[in-house]
Amino acid sequence: MKKSKPAANHYSRRKFIGTTAAAVAGLSVVPGSVFGSPAFSNRPVKTSSVINGVKIGVIAPYAFRRMHGNTVEELLDAINETGISLVEMQIPPVEAFLGAPPRDDREELSRWREMADMSGYEDLRRMYNDAGVEFYGFKEAITHEMSDAECDYLFNATKALGAWQLTMELPRNDDDGTLTNRIGQLATRHQILVAYHNHTQANFNFWDRAIWQSQYNGLNLDIGHYVAGTNDSPIPLIERHWDRIGSLHLKDRKINNGDNMPWGEGDTPIAEVLQLMRDRNAEFVATIELEYPVPDGSDAVQEIKKCLEYCRQALA
Repeated sequence: MKKSKPAANHYSRRKFIGTTAAAVAGLSVVPGSVFGSPAFSNRPVKTSSVINGVKIGVIAPYAFRRMHGNTVEELLDAINETGISLVEMQIPPVEAFLGAPPRDDREELSRWREMADMSGYEDLRRMYNDAGVEFYGFKEAITHEMSDAECDYLFNATKALGAWQLTMELPRNDDDGTLTNRIGQLATRHQILVAYHNHTQANFNFWDRAIWQSQYNGLNLDIGHYVAGTNDSPIPLIERHWDRIGSLHLKDRKINNGDNMPWGEGDTPIAEVLQLMRDRNAEFVATIELEYPVPDGSDAVQEIKKCLEYCRQALA
């Protein structure tokens, strides 16, 4: 990674000029009443993982998947080594820590979830908080097959961890919007934002129906996948849905469904997005998602440190 401050991405600036006017015009498509979700009202963050006002997090265990050991204790050690203190935690290592049945035994796992109390989650929260790490997101998909009790478990677990968003993929098997509508109703009852993630299938209107359905349906926007799939800058989309973004996933990909690259070598305007977050006092979190191949002689922790340094330089 270059040691100098990352330069503005010329591709993204060109695309920004070409698409901003259309994006601003598109704001009228979504009613103003759904913006300004109460999920974001003055969220306190005590963590040190803030650079010039921009909250920087990491997703676990995915960002550390190339390392041996993905227990919650091992992940905590790895997260602390990176210097990041905000985490979006995926559910498998948490439920393993709590003694849940295997994920491939869906019937037994559902029964366990419906009966589970939150004391184990509260213990995990204390473990991480005592080490200086806060949870801001909890990731697990809600499906058509889940009972309301199992869904409630996921929202209650999110709250017990101290997180303020439940993240998941925007459902692909939901042509009529029945599932996102149901999720939105559950999210409203629990007052927890559901932030929907994207891959390269996303486009500028990808989230529109979900955010129409509930003020607690929002975005977990992966800016690298968005650039690779659309060949457009994500900045107009971020501007459009500013108050409905729970978090971003940061990675650097090439356009035309191109490769994941070390940060600064792809077409994704990471620095510009971070600077926009700084200049507009963003409430949402920018999440480091290590995706490019780890070079020989390095490991996930060292590469995540490089990504964090890139953020520092961009926000200097």
